[in-house]
Amino acid sequence: MVSWGFRKLEDTEEPPAHLPQTLRAKLQALFCHTSLTKPGEPAVLKGAPEICPYLGLLQGRVPLTQLAPLVQTAEEEGCGWAFSADCSCSGLGPLPGQQPESLPWQPQSFLLKEGGRGGATVERAGHPFGIMEIFKLVSKEALKQEHFPKIVQRNDPQRVTDRTFFMDGSNQGLKTIPPEILALKELEELHLENNQIEEIPQGIRRLKNIKVLYLHKNNLQSLCPELGSLSNLELLDLSGNPLLYCSLPVLSCLRTLRELRLYSTGLREVPTVICKSLHHLELFGLSENHLESLPKEIVNQTKLREIYLKKNQFSVFPCDLCALFNLEVIDMDHNKLKAIPEEIGQLAKLQKLYLASNSLSLLPESLSRCSKLTVLDLTQNLLRSLPATMEQLLEITEIGLSDNRLEKVPRLLSRWVSLQLLYLRNTGLHALRRSFKRLVNLRFLDLSQNHMDHFPTQICALKNLEILALDDNKVGQLPPEVDSLTKLKILGLTGNNFSSFPEEIFSLESLEKLYIGQDQGSKLSYVPENIKKLQNLKELYVENNLLEYLPSSLGLMSNLEVLDCRHNLLKQLPDAICHAQDLRELLLDDNLLSRLPDNLDHLVKLKVLTLMNNPMKDPPMEIQAWWRGTMVRKGYGCFEELLKARKKGKTSPKDKKGKKAEKGKPAKGNKK
Repeated sequence: MVSWGFRKLEDTEEPPAHLPQTLRAKLQALFCHTSLTKPGEPAVLKGAPEICPYLGLLQGRVPLTQLAPLVQTAEEEGCGWAFSADCSCSGLGPLPGQQPESLPWQPQSFLLKEGGRGGATVERAGHPFGIMEIFKLVSKEALKQEHFPKIVQRNDPQRVTDRTFFMDGSNQGLKTIPPEILALKELEELHLENNQIEEIPQGIRRLKNIKVLYLHKNNLQSLCPELGSLSNLELLDLSGNPLLYCSLPVLSCLRTLRELRLYSTGLREVPTVICKSLHHLELFGLSENHLESLPKEIVNQTKLREIYLKKNQFSVFPCDLCALFNLEVIDMDHNKLKAIPEEIGQLAKLQKLYLASNSLSLLPESLSRCSKLTVLDLTQNLLRSLPATMEQLLEITEIGLSDNRLEKVPRLLSRWVSLQLLYLRNTGLHALRRSFKRLVNLRFLDLSQNHMDHFPTQICALKNLEILALDDNKVGQLPPEVDSLTKLKILGLTGNNFSSFPEEIFSLESLEKLYIGQDQGSKLSYVPENIKKLQNLKELYVENNLLEYLPSSLGLMSNLEVLDCRHNLLKQLPDAICHAQDLRELLLDDNLLSRLPDNLDHLVKLKVLTLMNNPMKDPPMEIQAWWRGTMVRKGYGCFEELLKARKKGKTSPKDKKGKKAEKGKPAKGNKK
């Protein structure tokens, strides 16, 4: 059984509007391909007024070689911002007198020189990219008191006028905040997450210009009063700390705070004084606590745009939220809600509403007045239908209805022509409505774990479909019209009633992942040689069938990376499999294999080879796993040499201790 969970779309904030168009486009491209989200919420980036914070958030998440052209564009456009880096990174040569390996990449600091028509200037100093004239080098050792930090100059020392805006000291095993960091008076963004910090020192008050402070996942129990003196702080993350309730009121002094995250802090109630005093909050993160209600003073948060209350103990929806007319995101997944108030219709700006894993049996008709709603997650509730008035929500692009008691597809769905992602797993469906074919913009469709005994032909009209899950139904064949799904990349057919391999699949030339393992239902006895037509296929899952052999044409599939043949009746592998040069995972557990192809060590990219529960004979299973699983890839010799060494009672010349390589564990066949 394969589980396709509801996935929240990741937001990426637009770069500042005043930036030149060329630079904006490149920044946007980086955001779209970079994971910038924080646990529990769809977005991290909020419109920062300067470009430097964007660099800070991107750095360390994208290759430096991608950032360098971006900086060059900034120079050409007159924005002139720069970043520091150690010289061990790709694309930068070592500084005079420095060895690349002596300059660790963590933490990072960023430098910006004031002046210029774009708000800053960067003077060229012979650097390969002409980015900056100084490098500030901050290593793990630099966090120690005896030497912090080291500055290497490229030009005249008297010309140094840089200010340090950004510091990343995360994942350093710190038990306290080094005083040298607290001495950086111009610091605006500081990352100290994932350390072992137990207290915030009084010296924190020296960071007068700090705007962004990440302290999540430390061991903080109390907050010092001096934290409240940070009059410019706009973003504070204290998630994952065992905070004492009595120390939280100091947060009410941070009057400029726009984003406050208190996930997983053991909260049983929100201090009233916070809601009374922080009038500029736009994001309030309270997920994974023990909250049963919110203080009525929450109505003071008139600027609040996002609130995250996932995994708490709410049995009643906080009605006071319906008075916050600027709310765009509400996340109340995994609570105990039984109803949503009619007042929800007052939230005209609401865009995303997450209500998965509650006990909702009905939705209010007033929800139709939330005309800006684009994402609605109702997964795992007690719904049997949707209000007819919801057909007015014409901007819906993603809806999760899985694990409800629908039995029929709601008629109004066909009106949502903008819909791109639709989750209908385990909803008791036997068929689709004829009007379903109107959803021409669908890219993702999950119909798994239902009762369909045939492939719905309406799906063939969905020309933009990229991912289709029909796992665990009763489908026995595919219609010829399936060839119209020219953009389909992932197809899930696990656990159906195919009596033979459905050859209609071979017309899906864009297919990259195919799941047709049969953990229930009918079993397949062969895979046709025509599988070679799927030249874009990267992953093939045919586990839990009755396969006695594999087609030799698998060797012609140059892009194949994962082949899962576990729990079959394979007696041997075709020698041609050794030509599948991109193969990285070969899962062969629980078959009847007694030997492997002699040239299997030609698969130089192979990282995982599993052979459990096979009657291996020559050489024994553990020896085969030894040389084919790891040793060959590490240059320990070809099979013949290792076999000779074994016959002479010797170990590999590079394995003096005779240790066996640890077997790779097969990855579960879950779709992503």
